[in-house]
Amino acid sequence: MSEETAVTKDCNGNILNEGDSVQLNKDLKLGGSSTTYKIGTVFKNIRLTSDTEAIECKDGKTTIVLKTMFLKKRK
Repeated sequence: MSEETAVTKDCNGNILNEGDSVQLNKDLKLGGSSTTYKIGTVFKNIRLTSDTEAIECKDGKTTIVLKTMFLKKRK
């Protein structure tokens, strides 16, 4: 799949773009830490990665990578 046709989608099939806000649809435990992100947690200003099934976002000063299957686009 070429870069031009690669599209990142959330769990509902909505197309995600740079700078969108997303919301967790499941509780997620952060690996290597005792942090757990609860359902409904919102991440703003996401960044797309080269992997169409993952995005980067910030929680405070920490940058984390999340799988798109656990996210839904926030309107």
